[in-house]
Parts: sequence; structure tokens; C-alpha cells
Amino acid sequence: MVLRNLALINTRERRDNRGSSGEPQQPHDADEAEKSPSTSEHLKKHRQRPTGKRTHCCSDCGKRFTSSADLKRHQRIHTGEKPYSCDQCGKSFTHSSNLKAHQRTHSGKKPYSCDQCGKSFITSSCLTIHQRIHTGEKSYSCDQCGKRFVTSSSLTIHQRTHTGEKSYSCDECGNSFVTSSSLILHQRTHTGEKPYSCNECGKSFTQSSNLIAHLRIHTGEKPYSCIQCGKSFVTSSHLTRHLRIHTGEKPHSCD
Repeated sequence: MVLRNLALINTRERRDNRGSSGEPQQPHDADEAEKSPSTSEHLKKHRQRPTGKRTHCCSDCGKRFTSSADLKRHQRIHTGEKPYSCDQCGKSFTHSSNLKAHQRTHSGKKPYSCDQCGKSFITSSCLTIHQRIHTGEKSYSCDQCGKRFVTSSSLTIHQRTHTGEKSYSCDECGNSFVTSSSLILHQRTHTGEKPYSCNECGKSFTQSSNLIAHLRIHTGEKPYSCIQCGKSFVTSSHLTRHLRIHTGEKPHSCD
């Protein structure tokens, strides 16, 4: 009896899969086309996905990239194009992310905080670099002398001391510099520009570090202490000079 029932079920299933003519029914091509995109669509989307291979090459410098978008962003270095402008001060940037970070200098927003000391930063990359102060991590090593650095940019600058490369030249006097920031500081000797001003007394400075050191005159802060005698100083250079009293070092000799 059980075998007979199973046979009847199988017979019904075979009938359901046949049309009125008794021939097996095939799925319609039109129905399948509606359910899935065409092969050419799939191929187009597949080709647009980054493969991990650096197939996009810069015609100016030969540097290679994994996507056409990355290549396009890179080429702005050569063209000087800066399509992203700050509506507060008009400063322009190559990347939208750089504009976003810059706008925080106007808003004062510092969303990235160090869980060790509570210090806050404008960008996550600045926080990452800062955290290496606590961990002591120096991931970038010079293959010439073995000296280690916290950031890749610091290593790049250091390597120029071995090669003698000075890529940044002053249009006014022809002096060359290792870094663009050194050139900018130098150019202020020609222009007289002092963009950093003290809110307390109005004194202006060419460098932000000079302003920070000056502000300690008003606050009384002396963050650099001698481990030998405990005396404190406003700047690290003042501490360095003081330490020579203990070590007896005399780095400058008369010829």
C-alpha cells in the first residue's frame, strides 16, 4: 500500500512539470532576463572593482594605483588642481578629506581623543602618531644608519641628510631646503610675515612653536625639567643648554 502511494505522488509531480501537450516545460528566457542582469552588466561592474593590482599608472611620474579614482586624486599633485575650497577662508585642498580636517580649525572640533592622556586631535592620523609617544613605537627605520622614526614623513626628511637632496628652492634668493615647511619659514624673512600673534600682548611670530614658547612667559609654565637637579625651563633648548653644566660638555670651540 505504501509503495503504491509513493508511485502516485511521483506520477503527479511528473504531470505538474509538463504542459498541456505533455512535454516538459522549460523556463522562459524573458523571465530569466528579468531576474538577473545581463552578462555585459556583470562584466562591467566586475571590471570596476579594485583587484588589488596596481594597473593604473601615472604618466607623469610612473607611480601605480589600484583604481582610476586613486590615480585621478594623485594626478592633482602634478596639475596643482585643488577643487575643494573652504567657505570660511577660501583655502583650497586636493582632497575632500583634507578640507574636512581643515574646517575643524575654524570650528575647534577635535573628535579624536587619546585614552591615555585625554589630549584631542583634529584627525585620526594625528591621534595615531600621538599615541606612539605613549607606546614608544617607531615603525620607520633608516636603511642607511638604522635611526628610527614615528612617522614615514620624518623618515623621508631624515633620508635627505644622507642623499643631500634639497627639493624646495626659494624664488627670491635661490636657497634650497629639505622640507617645504622650512622653505615657507624662510620665505617669511623676505616677506616679513608673522602670522602667529599672542592674545595677551599682541607680539607676533613667524613660527607657531615660537608663539607657544612665548605664551609660557604669561602662564609661567615650564614643562622641561632637569633630572639631575629638578630645575625647570620654558623650552627644550634651554634645558639642553642647562644640562651641559652637569655633563661638562662644550660643543662650541674656538678655532
